[in-house]
Amino acid sequence: MDEQERHDLLITLAASERFAEKAYDAMYDAHTPGDATGRYSDAKEAFYDAISAARKLGYDEEVKRLEARLDHVKAVFRKQFT
Repeated sequence: MDEQERHDLLITLAASERFAEKAYDAMYDAHTPGDATGRYSDAKEAFYDAISAARKLGYDEEVKRLEARLDHVKAVFRKQFT
């Protein structure tokens, strides 16, 4: 992997995680079940992007941390919004 690709993956990792956390927070501010589901979907996709970037970078501990966070978000959604 060249330096540019590594740089791009690091940016993707950070930006995706930030977006995922914002989407997760927005679930709680949703006014309808459909809005909550949309934010949940946004959060999941962003976590998947962050996990993918971490895997490509070889950041195994980061992958585990992000997967655990995604599992938490899924559990919260299922408990509180379905």
